[in-house]
Amino acid sequence: MSLQISAIPSSPSAKEVSLVAERRSASYHPSIWGDYFLRYDSDPCSRNFHDGEEQIEKLKEEVKKMVAAIVPTSQKLDLIDQIQRLGIAYHFQDVIDEQLEQIHKSYFEFNDGDHLCDDLHMVALLFRLLRQRGYRISREIFEKFKDSEGNFRESLAADVGGMLSLYEACHLRVHGEDVLDEALSFALTHIESTDENQVSPALAKQVRHALKQPIHKGLPRLEARQYIPIYQEEPSHNELLLSLAKLDFNLLQEQHQKELGNITRWWKELDVARNFPFARDRLVECYFWIIGVYFEPEFVLGRRLMTKVIAMTSIIDDIYDVYGTLEELELFTEAIERWSTDAIDGLPKYMQVCYKALLDVYDDAEKAIPENGTSYRLYYAKEAMKKLVRAYFAEAKWFHQGHVPTMQEYMAVALVTSAYEMLSTTSFVGMGDLATKDAFDWLLGGPKMVKASATVCRFMDDIVSHQFEQKRGHVASAVECFVEQYGVTEQEAKDELRRRVVEAWKDVNEECLAPTAIPSQLLTLILNLTRMINVLYSDKDNYTHAETKLKNYVTSLLIYPLAM
Repeated sequence: MSLQISAIPSSPSAKEVSLVAERRSASYHPSIWGDYFLRYDSDPCSRNFHDGEEQIEKLKEEVKKMVAAIVPTSQKLDLIDQIQRLGIAYHFQDVIDEQLEQIHKSYFEFNDGDHLCDDLHMVALLFRLLRQRGYRISREIFEKFKDSEGNFRESLAADVGGMLSLYEACHLRVHGEDVLDEALSFALTHIESTDENQVSPALAKQVRHALKQPIHKGLPRLEARQYIPIYQEEPSHNELLLSLAKLDFNLLQEQHQKELGNITRWWKELDVARNFPFARDRLVECYFWIIGVYFEPEFVLGRRLMTKVIAMTSIIDDIYDVYGTLEELELFTEAIERWSTDAIDGLPKYMQVCYKALLDVYDDAEKAIPENGTSYRLYYAKEAMKKLVRAYFAEAKWFHQGHVPTMQEYMAVALVTSAYEMLSTTSFVGMGDLATKDAFDWLLGGPKMVKASATVCRFMDDIVSHQFEQKRGHVASAVECFVEQYGVTEQEAKDELRRRVVEAWKDVNEECLAPTAIPSQLLTLILNLTRMINVLYSDKDNYTHAETKLKNYVTSLLIYPLAM
């Protein structure tokens, strides 16, 4: 089946053309998708969908029995890993947690890890699975794989599967774990030189993918889509798991398509191409961003709110970065602070449309989300948006003044304009009773994890996008600020920013270890936001320039189902 996707923005009026000529332009490409997803808005759930739900319930019961029946720890760990990588772990979280708790007690609480075997794959997998679940597993369990001189044994290189497991485990390291820094360098060197003719085709594909995207820093939904066909190639694959993974993927895809179709109708009514021709038209990409945060069926309200909020934020970002005059931006900032329909008077027409749409998004969310004494959630979300817009205005003033801030000045504002504090707060709104007032107050305190996530976002974005942005006129990025302040080359500045990204990831990992300040399910939202940046900004700004890699991601998750 061929996929025809196009979008032709409406032509602006002569008056609008005249205005645009006086302003900066980023020449963003139009939407790739146009109205493509509208087709799903009115489609009723198919009979196959309902039949599939019944079938999934039957398969789930069989998998639970299988997990409970397996006794050897190594086999149990492999099974849990497969369930997670196939994207179906959310069905079995309680079962998995129970099994990991038993394994942790067996190996560490009672024996202090002394009787771990010498199987590199098993030890590394044990470390990764337990660390992922928040257990503070000691890095010392890898010391047994070193020689008398304190180096990792070169003989380990022959075990490609073990080296790959070690490589994946090392991405959960925290500060002060030099042995894992060494292990990552050791494992990376050897798996990069893997002779694919000496390993199975499935393992060769896993190695190639891991070098581009480690499991821990990848999006679970996207990683599952990539792993399912590789798992199918394994001669020893479990047909029950494979059937459940495929069926679950396709049913979730159908739900996501309908959600996106509904949101596309809202976007079409907003008429973005005509009202905001200067802005990035990226609704589908925004929805992809949010299913990276939470894809599970029950979070439909959260996805709807977050997609609309991030889409509106993208437009607002372009208003401040590209289109608005300083006088207009001051008026808009004041209007956001007031957060009232009365504040719309005096704004230019394009800002009036944006302002009204933004307020409507939050009003609609208040009506959709059950009260139960939880109206405070939207209050925190609105305050986070106000803080973001104030920071956008601060950057706009820097640009118009030609000011290049110090790194300290820049980071105080740029961590906010990364929008990750606002998105973290908004993501909590869709989590129901789990997101208590204490959790929102924790966010207000500027926790290390949110700061680290915003740091990853800001630096990775600046590294890949600063040259494009400087060509059309933009506030100095972290790269320019660092070069200006320290008198280094652009490459040296980028290298230092990449090092800081690595350190920020260690902060993210550390904050996920028990005991956590707030429920781990909420921390996972921030972790997933961090993962999204790693996926979209590793080589270029794939959100702004969405025609290649991101288009393929959207297609794989939201258009083509898996063959059963």
